[in-house]
Amino acid sequence: MEVKTSLLDNMIGVGDMVLLEPLSEDSFIENLRNRFDHNEIYTYIGSVVISMNPYRSLPIFNPDKVEEYRNRNFYELSPHIYALADEAYRSLRDQDKDQCILITGESGAGKTEASKLVMSYVAAVCGKGQEVNKVKEQLLQSNPVLEAFGNAKTVRNDNSSRFGKYMDIEFDFKGDPLGGVISNYLLEKSRVVKQPRGERNFHVFYQLLSGASDDTLKKLKLDRDFSKYNYLSLDSAAVNGLDDAANFRTVKNAMQIVGFMEDEVQSVLELVAAVLKLGNIEFKPESRCNGTDESRIKDKNDLKEMCELLGIEQSVLERAFSYRTVEAKLEKVSTTLNVAQAYYARDALAKNLYSRLFSWLVTRINESIKAQTKARHKVMGVLDIYGFEIFEDAENSFEQFIINYCNEKLQQIFIELTLREEQEEYIREGIEWTNIEYFNNAIICDLIENHQSGILAMLDEECLRPGTVTDETFLDKLNTICAEHQHFESRLSKNSKYITDHSLPHTCFRIQHYAGKVLYRAEGFVDKNNDLLYRDLSQAMYKANHSLIKQLFPEGNPAKVNLKRPPTAGFQFKASVGTLMRNLQTKNPNYIRCIKPNDKKASHIFTDSLVCHQVRYLGLMENVRVRRAGYAFRQAYEPCLERYKMLCKRTWPHWSGPAREGVEVLMADLKVPAEEFSYGRSKIFIRNPRSLFFLEERRRQCLQNLATLIQKIYRGWKCRTHFLLLKKSQIVVSAWYRRYAQQKKYKKIKSATTVVQSYTRGWQARKLLRELKYQKRCKEAVTTIAAFWHGTQVRREYRKFFRANAGKKIYDFTIQRIMQKYFLGLKSTLPSMSPIDKSWPARPYLFLDGVHTELRTVFHHWRCKKYRSQFTEEKKAVYEEKLEASEIFKDKKALYPSSVSQPFRGDYLEISKNPKYQKLNSAMEEKVLLADVVNKINRANGKGTARIFLLTKNSVVLADQKTGQVKASVPLPDLTSVSVSTQSDGFFALKLKEGSASAIKGDFLLSSEHLIEIITKLHRTGATAADSEQLNIDISDEFLVQFKHDKVCVKFIQGAPKNGNSVSCKRKNNRLLEVSVPTTA
Repeated sequence: MEVKTSLLDNMIGVGDMVLLEPLSEDSFIENLRNRFDHNEIYTYIGSVVISMNPYRSLPIFNPDKVEEYRNRNFYELSPHIYALADEAYRSLRDQDKDQCILITGESGAGKTEASKLVMSYVAAVCGKGQEVNKVKEQLLQSNPVLEAFGNAKTVRNDNSSRFGKYMDIEFDFKGDPLGGVISNYLLEKSRVVKQPRGERNFHVFYQLLSGASDDTLKKLKLDRDFSKYNYLSLDSAAVNGLDDAANFRTVKNAMQIVGFMEDEVQSVLELVAAVLKLGNIEFKPESRCNGTDESRIKDKNDLKEMCELLGIEQSVLERAFSYRTVEAKLEKVSTTLNVAQAYYARDALAKNLYSRLFSWLVTRINESIKAQTKARHKVMGVLDIYGFEIFEDAENSFEQFIINYCNEKLQQIFIELTLREEQEEYIREGIEWTNIEYFNNAIICDLIENHQSGILAMLDEECLRPGTVTDETFLDKLNTICAEHQHFESRLSKNSKYITDHSLPHTCFRIQHYAGKVLYRAEGFVDKNNDLLYRDLSQAMYKANHSLIKQLFPEGNPAKVNLKRPPTAGFQFKASVGTLMRNLQTKNPNYIRCIKPNDKKASHIFTDSLVCHQVRYLGLMENVRVRRAGYAFRQAYEPCLERYKMLCKRTWPHWSGPAREGVEVLMADLKVPAEEFSYGRSKIFIRNPRSLFFLEERRRQCLQNLATLIQKIYRGWKCRTHFLLLKKSQIVVSAWYRRYAQQKKYKKIKSATTVVQSYTRGWQARKLLRELKYQKRCKEAVTTIAAFWHGTQVRREYRKFFRANAGKKIYDFTIQRIMQKYFLGLKSTLPSMSPIDKSWPARPYLFLDGVHTELRTVFHHWRCKKYRSQFTEEKKAVYEEKLEASEIFKDKKALYPSSVSQPFRGDYLEISKNPKYQKLNSAMEEKVLLADVVNKINRANGKGTARIFLLTKNSVVLADQKTGQVKASVPLPDLTSVSVSTQSDGFFALKLKEGSASAIKGDFLLSSEHLIEIITKLHRTGATAADSEQLNIDISDEFLVQFKHDKVCVKFIQGAPKNGNSVSCKRKNNRLLEVSVPTTA
């Protein structure tokens, strides 16, 4: 039975902020803190997921968790990113709705990890198969490549994404991934040439220098020492917990999986090395005769190495760093560059080279992971983009401005799509829609993106107009046009209320975003928006022999010179954001808001002020208010009735009617005010969280009462059961005790009776014994007296005859009597007729020693003769083979003793009678002396193949066991020797004469259960053949076997019993086969 669960069960704090009561910023942050302290890093705002970065590994992302959230309702379990990913995937698969997952938050909040978790979950729950797994692996492995080239260590995050990424994952109708498309936004290319204190350049530079082999670095003309490169900051080169060398290997492996060719990987590394070399080029001032300043390169070694890497003529690139050519229609004007301009040109080239390389990588990855079929696809988009950025001390510049512009657009689409989703659900459920008051940030978006009076439009206008253009002129223009705008503030504007505002510097302006006021420094806006690369450098790059460089600088082609200025960075970003917004408008949105709990990148630390700052600029309070403006909670009738049915006697324990009627009965019985809820077509809508908590409290009390009732009934049942068990046990114990007592009493009486009987029988027996002894003594006395009397009479009568030779006669008589007794005794104690019985009766007297020995010899010869006379000719041949086997193997082969008692049968397959081998038998021209199944050992893996082994007078034949087809036939003269081990195994090697026709495929390594018989018959047959030499038997635990052109050593070792005490053969290398023989006890 499946256990029904809910978001509201075992809730720490409030799992859904929509239900937070009372709702305030303080209670909002306190709820986040409470859940964070209990390792609950996910919280809902309706369908929005708030993700707190734990800065440590938690056991909530394992395969068991994936299965737990798979195909479950969004609110069925506690908040988790897997719940959102599952909801999005099932909506895409089952309802054919394109999805997008928007992940936002500031650097270090865990956006990249969140996107990885979403992708890994989708990869885990979608289909399986070789092609599908390949697509999933390519999609997942694109992350390490983009992270290496687009991520860097910052003061806030050791793996901060310095670009925005949007990935469209395409699925077929079954929900299996087909491919994807990646879009990147605003790479922070200024980091290539300069990094803030405590931060690093992009990861790939450090990974290349740490992880590449010495040969690779030598080809790229690089050194491992970070300090030799001006573009790499040294104070943060090493990062704790970040293994650059291992990550470099991971990136190279990922590039191969994604589909990069080896030459493409090498080209990418050459461009990375070229950027490092470019940073080491330094310039010195030089005055010309006309008084103008120009620059010269100090040390041309780095320039030379860079040119060799890229295949550029050194003089061409050197001139591009020293001169700038300006073309206007048919005129060309060449001017020299001073040192500052030369450094600007160098850095501009480095930034453009790296930025274009990154864009090429994204394009190349898209070529590999794009869907191969052109049928309509379902799409799930994952947007991992920088969150709202507010730096202190007026450090916000052009990058922060356009990042915050992007977040304004995302906030706008979030409010629109959320309200639209709410309105659609209300209409679908038949509930009246009421307009919701909320802050519309369209006025802020208009301030930034308006085509005539927007800040981006004015910035482009300043960059394109002739004359002197500076950041000050741009700020003056803003002060003139935007002075009256309610969300724009400047010290120099016409609005008098900001003139005395000392928190607003003269070189800055302030915009009131939806997340708060942000102070921007105007310095650098114009240059960063222009993003100029001198045409001379573009043309120099195009002249390179490097194939990839030509693709990156197509505008350098002299045949396609375009005198128009390239679009500005702001214009390009605005167009990209517009495309992104239109794309998101067509998809069902899902939101993940990432928050970092502290600036120390430490676990278990929750900084209220930092979290409050992020809650504000993410607009989370606004999200909650929008969700609570209508009905705070909604639930389908079935789970609602299932959860709260115990609160009403009419619905408990089972409701037989429709679920909606049951809910209506329930709400009427609880007397919940009618204005607090509404009935939809499939759901009940609850307006105020207090009403929901009222239901939950009543349910908790009811569950306690039910638990008490269940406990009472259970305890009563348990006590009754225990009593009945005790009663039954008492009866059993009493019965056993009474039985034991009676048995003990009976044994006592029986013992006493036995004692009395024994004493009586003893007395009677002793009385009888005394009488018998008396009679015996009387009889013996009479016999003795009679013997003495007869002896006296005889001696008196024959005394005269014995006196002459009495001694000799007595001696002869005695000897005769002893011999008679000896032979009669020997007749009754003769041993068995078996020739192997070595027993013999002991001699009774010493003088019979010679006779005794001779009789033993005669007896043994006689019984051997009798035993031999029973033999037939066939049996005699078998014993001769047994004798020869003893001569060959006795005390040499451990297998021999077990074979002594086994008769040699020869034809184990009955080849002449078995119809299965009729064809094979007819192919044999000679009589088959031995037929058995052996295993032919394969040198590649040590495994055996069953073969039929046939031995005739002149040859050895190996045939296939299944088909009977002859695989090999070896004449006995071609057989030089047989090698076996001293162990108890059945392996043997047939070694063939070199140069013979049979030796083309090499020797045979075979295994048989009848090894002793096979080799004995081979030895006898080879010895009797007229044209063959004596067959050598080599018994050794290590011997060589010739396999075609290679010699392989077969080594026998003793090991612990495995696989049922069987012998195992394993290939250790190309020259060694190891046979493990179990040790015998």
